[in-house]
Amino acid sequence: MADDTSRLVEVADGVHAYVQPDGGWCLNNAGVILAGDEAIVVDTAATERRALRLKESVDSLAAGPRRTVVNTHFHGDHTFGNKVFGPDATVVSHALTRTDMAETGLALTGLWPDVEWGDVEVVLPGLTYSGSLTLHAGGRRVDLLHLGPAHTRSDTVVWLPEERVLFTGDIVMPGCTPFVLMGTVRGSLEVLQRLRALEPVTVVGGHGPLAGPEAFDATEEYLRWLEKVAAEGAARGLTPLEAAGTCDLGPFAGLLDSERLVGNLHRAWHELDDPRLASPLDVVGVFGEMVTYHGRLPDCHA
Repeated sequence: MADDTSRLVEVADGVHAYVQPDGGWCLNNAGVILAGDEAIVVDTAATERRALRLKESVDSLAAGPRRTVVNTHFHGDHTFGNKVFGPDATVVSHALTRTDMAETGLALTGLWPDVEWGDVEVVLPGLTYSGSLTLHAGGRRVDLLHLGPAHTRSDTVVWLPEERVLFTGDIVMPGCTPFVLMGTVRGSLEVLQRLRALEPVTVVGGHGPLAGPEAFDATEEYLRWLEKVAAEGAARGLTPLEAAGTCDLGPFAGLLDSERLVGNLHRAWHELDDPRLASPLDVVGVFGEMVTYHGRLPDCHA
């Protein structure tokens, strides 16, 4: 995927979405919220090259040196670019996101060793919160909310109540298959209800095109279907991989990265007995099963 496909879209006065089509593996979205000559950056990017491209876009909008970077969760496609914003940038996340970043390190690069990652390293948040945190910059209010485990155990959504713009991270990924291997199906459904209650006008998902609140409905429909496939497969004595191979994707066949179904079923299987966010599953092993399901390693255009 060529770099020049990424673009800035102003979704409200001084609020921009940085969109990287087509939104597949490691092609995440980011956000740029202006406050005078300052900028709040929501997520970074997977590779050094892409992160530098994002930084150029941020610098074209905000001339001043002050940068606050918010990481919505610990995955490397949303955090590896922290470094390019320099040592003076304030990096903010949920407390458990910082813990997971430290423990996971650069593991994402091992899943796609042929990607040109560049000089990436883990730059941990210097400021963490639990529950909620409000940033005040240039008279603008930006709320960081942890509404419960969903895509991961410690997702942050970034909510601008006056502009009614919501950055969801990977809790919502319009046009893409949801991914809850490292999170929870039931938790995601609960969080979606809380996101609806905010009544956003614009939804910037972690991947995929810009959307409105209809993106919550699409995500919920998939997760409800996922629960049904898991329950029926378990009752038949199938494994998650076997259930994935025998089910009809139906209306979800057109979503990007359909191989995530295997990982999602592993999580849904686990929740049949324990609805809480349980211990992490074997991510590398599950990715191996995705290869079996998909026929090859999923594409990563980072």
